Amino acid sequence: MPEDELLERITIDPKIFGGKPIIRGMRIAVEHVLGMLAAGDSPERLLQEFPFLEPADIQACLTYAHRSLSGEQVQERIATAPTP
Repeated sequence: MPEDELLERITIDPKIFGGKPIIRGMRIAVEHVLGMLAAGDSPERLLQEFPFLEPADIQACLTYAHRSLSGEQVQERIATAPTP
């Protein structure tokens, strides 16, 4: 899946986790997935523990982190939930 498509899985909703990047509008933040991977959890384990996650969600988190660290303004490229 192209990186731009992966990043479409990352959204921001000001009502969820204070507007931190989340996966597909769900209550799981990109930073949580990255933290679990950094702590040594495998992608397979994450998929077992969080059955609503898809492999592309994990790849999207890694892509988001890579682009953020490389200086790209990723926040401006991801979808923001409309405010009522």
